[in-house]
Amino acid sequence: MFGYYLDLALQSLRRNKVLTALMVLAIALGIGACMTTFTVLHVLSGDPLPGKSARLFYPQLDPRDMIDYGADKDPASQVTWTDGMNLLKAKRAERQVLMTGGDVPVQPAQSGLEPFLSDARYTTADFFPMFETPFLFGHGWSEAEDNGKARVAVITRTLNDKLFGGKDSTGQILRMKDTAFQVIGVLDTWRPNPHFYDLNMGNYAATEDVFVPLATARDVRLERDGSMNCWGKGSGDAEHLEAATCVWLQFWVQLESADKAAAYRTFLDNYSKEQKALGRFQRPPNVRLPNLMEWMDINKVVPSDVRLQGWLALGFLLVCLVNTVGLMLAKFLRRSGELGVRRALGASKREVFMQLLVEAAVIGLAGGIGGLLLAFLGLWLVRLQPADYASLAHLDLSMLLATFMLAIAASLLAGLLPAWRACQIAPALQLKSQ
Repeated sequence: MFGYYLDLALQSLRRNKVLTALMVLAIALGIGACMTTFTVLHVLSGDPLPGKSARLFYPQLDPRDMIDYGADKDPASQVTWTDGMNLLKAKRAERQVLMTGGDVPVQPAQSGLEPFLSDARYTTADFFPMFETPFLFGHGWSEAEDNGKARVAVITRTLNDKLFGGKDSTGQILRMKDTAFQVIGVLDTWRPNPHFYDLNMGNYAATEDVFVPLATARDVRLERDGSMNCWGKGSGDAEHLEAATCVWLQFWVQLESADKAAAYRTFLDNYSKEQKALGRFQRPPNVRLPNLMEWMDINKVVPSDVRLQGWLALGFLLVCLVNTVGLMLAKFLRRSGELGVRRALGASKREVFMQLLVEAAVIGLAGGIGGLLLAFLGLWLVRLQPADYASLAHLDLSMLLATFMLAIAASLLAGLLPAWRACQIAPALQLKSQ
């Protein structure tokens, strides 16, 4: 029966080409605008580590002095070297990572390449297993290499292609700031979105190309980059950050259960009280332990204008649907005579209703194809924008399927009232008027 209804729908749509084109265009415009904004929102608000984000936490302490103190203020968003090392060595979590960003001068051995600066991440050994980074070649370093300030490095596939032609470069020497580092691992393509582990470098920044042990980076005095907040007489400078009263490091922990998270929060509170008793902390204990997704919400990672555009796109889709309802109502009522003959020949209201809904679904499918083309155009325009998330605006398989589902659902919704209204006309009146 569906095939028969489909054939009737195609014949009807061909008879009223202008009206059909207007309905398809209305659906396409609404779907195109919605899918463009929803795709951007989907990319920006997605979980960067599905299945694990609820077990990753970002501990916060407040080591600052009493200047600008307020009981309702949030604690510092980063940690000092002293606190970071104390928490790291306490080993109260399954895994813990202390890190910061930077940039390194790479001095290629190849004569055809000029020296260049590359974004770097100075971190501790658990970074790679905690964040499940995929390795193309080799592996990360160990805790012993952290403690020994080993001259080792992990590089990305992109940098490996540039320096070593894509070959297995483990064991090769990489010179940075006149220091020889041994490449022990090459990451496969990996770009978590957002750049959750260090939002100071940009919410949607690209993955760094070089990873070096944190202690090694400080020993060699590699240049750091990112946010830093200092206070008091001991604020120091970039060369003496280990002793400075500055927060400039990110600290993450992995906790496998709610009970362990609660225990770790208690540990942070006790640590703050202990440091206050020692005179290091001046403020009352103020600790937080948000998980990964909560940390992104706190930092408002998804731009507010993107959310606003999403609501505006929904409103535009609603306007398009209202117009489509009017066009379908005019089209279906114009066919009252035809529908009356079908009813007189024995077709039930339900059968006529289903016939008209199939016609609405065909319009929705055509509108979905048009909307998909408009969404591709819209996303291309987004990628031309200077925003740091622009390059991420691509339509994936899930959003592709959602486009057609939304188009068909929208057209069926728009067709309900016109189809129901057309079915209410008494067939005797239509036959009498013929």
